[in-house]
Amino acid sequence: MPSLLTAEQLQSRFQEAFGRTATVLARAPGRVNLIGEHTDYNEGFVLPAAITRETRMLVAPRDDGRVQLSALDLGRQTTFDLADGTVTPSREERWSNYVRGVAAGLLKAGYRLRGMDVLMQGDVPIGAGLSSSAAVEMAAVQAFSAVGDLTVPPEQAARIGQQAEHAFVGTNCGLMDQLASALGQPDHVLLIDCRDLSFQPVPVPPAAAILIADTAVRRQLASSAYNERRAQCEAAAAALGVPSLRDATLQMLDAAHLEPLIDKRARHIIGEDDRVLECVAVLRAGNLAAAGRLMDASHCSLRDLYEVSSVELNTMVELLREQPGCYGARLTGAGFGGCAVALMAAGALEAAIPIVAEAYQSRTNLTPALYPTRAAAGASFRRL
Repeated sequence: MPSLLTAEQLQSRFQEAFGRTATVLARAPGRVNLIGEHTDYNEGFVLPAAITRETRMLVAPRDDGRVQLSALDLGRQTTFDLADGTVTPSREERWSNYVRGVAAGLLKAGYRLRGMDVLMQGDVPIGAGLSSSAAVEMAAVQAFSAVGDLTVPPEQAARIGQQAEHAFVGTNCGLMDQLASALGQPDHVLLIDCRDLSFQPVPVPPAAAILIADTAVRRQLASSAYNERRAQCEAAAAALGVPSLRDATLQMLDAAHLEPLIDKRARHIIGEDDRVLECVAVLRAGNLAAAGRLMDASHCSLRDLYEVSSVELNTMVELLREQPGCYGARLTGAGFGGCAVALMAAGALEAAIPIVAEAYQSRTNLTPALYPTRAAAGASFRRL
């Protein structure tokens, strides 16, 4: 994953690509989820943080209703038209469908969009479970907002990003990724209620650090078992007679005697919602050890009940837990590959990173990427 160019370097590349100067820098972060996995599309609770890795879009407005999009990391370009008020997915340039889907959603919501030239670069790893797609979507909302003088509420921006995933990409995702990217606050995780989109910032104790560990195993979420898991949750909710698993309890599940596989999926979701709320309480009390134990329990549930872990993720989590100063670790994101996250004592990071990297490579013959992060600010733009 290349390092982000500086604003000056991006401006030089923009000049090369479009023959003029950009007027706006839009940005949006990826996210890491501390706890609360697969609960978002069950109208439950999640506890993500925006991270210091992000997508940037250098932008200049156009008056012809066209969007010219250049992806620096991919070496690809594409163009689409806003003039007739409709935007459709591209079969040839599928990477651009996140931006096209955002444009379509904004138009559907009644916003008058202006065309623009866009140079895009990011350092959120693709397919790692850190929401590179949400970062692109929320940066696109910021870019369209800046050139069109629009005010798009963050909650609406998140829904538009979600709909872009559903209709233009084919991933039936929840709202957590887009909400975290849009609403992130420095040094705070966000308790998000995915039913009403209300959120509360929860301070991360200063003694704690977040370590992201990329297993170097990529997954294609749209073609994975993600959509299957969502359908299983819907089947469980229907069998229990509740609108979503957010409304179910373990007592209801025990009494229902569901088919074993459906029972396992529901059991994870119900337990995970409880763990999120417990984690908020212990973080506010500064009890990092208790927060770590909840993260450990979450990973076990994802591995054994929801069955979305992997050999590589389990190996990484085990290695992280072995390190002095690690309070807890778990897979983060949808699973099937991607990243693990650990809650660490801030002073333990420097020693842990090379030890974990070497041991993981020895066990898996894969080269991981480990990087500390802090909870960062959500999507924004500035005029140049």
